[in-house]
Amino acid sequence: MKALHFYGLIIFTTFLMGSSFAVVKLGLVYASPLLLAALRFIIAGGLMAIVIAYLKQPMPKTTKEWLQIVCIGALQTAGVMGCIFLSLRTITASESSILTFMNPLLVIIFGTLFFTQRYYTYQWVGVICGFIGVFITMGGELKFEIGMFIGFSGAVFWAFSTLLMKKWNAKINTWVLTAYQMLSGGIILLLLSFIMEKPFFITTAESIGIVLWLSILSSVVQFALWFYLLEHGEAGKTSSFLFLAPFFGVLTGALVFKDPLSWSLIAGSLFIIAGIYLVNRPRRVAPELSYERAD
Repeated sequence: MKALHFYGLIIFTTFLMGSSFAVVKLGLVYASPLLLAALRFIIAGGLMAIVIAYLKQPMPKTTKEWLQIVCIGALQTAGVMGCIFLSLRTITASESSILTFMNPLLVIIFGTLFFTQRYYTYQWVGVICGFIGVFITMGGELKFEIGMFIGFSGAVFWAFSTLLMKKWNAKINTWVLTAYQMLSGGIILLLLSFIMEKPFFITTAESIGIVLWLSILSSVVQFALWFYLLEHGEAGKTSSFLFLAPFFGVLTGALVFKDPLSWSLIAGSLFIIAGIYLVNRPRRVAPELSYERAD
């Protein structure tokens, strides 16, 4: 892949990741949080399932594999996205994106504590940088606001879903896993919407446009491009650019909602971005060694 092509797709993909926080906050004017999240992923998962059926991708053959897909959907889609959508009721798009994209840092911590994995020193330096960045972002003080707690919970769900996928190492087609975990997670979110909130959706041209943007561009197109980049480029190099996602989250939050770009937010974001880069930075090692773990 040509360098210009690679970097262009990286910027566009991470922009879709980061800017979705601002788009979601716009959508909360027209819909309750969990219902909006459910609509996004039921539509996205349904569209991907149709494409998968047309392309005749290999489907899971065992009940265990289907249960694993539903479990990932409960954590990755229902847990992560439910927390993001709920957090945006009380905190800014910038703050929510920063908290959510802490997940690579939490993967290192939870992987060590619960999955007996070992990581390199520079990855632990990245974790420390990330948490220093969060402390600075919060103005040098710990804020125990409900929105902050919910946003951080999304990063926790994301980290555990990542570690479970690695642990299971299931031989499930990537496109099938993505489609059906989004679809199952969307259904769970729909059920939670009727249990935990009073669901509503105001139908306007703008609200429909927001749902389509989130479902197609920020979900289907984003995942398709990311998998394309992982498949055609070096996985470690590609993953290291995840630091751009929270950058775009802060930038779009500032542009769309005039979120204040305080010095603490800027400095804290730089520490977090540095931490995410270090955690995902590829390491030149022998082929049998993973850059993520020192086995």
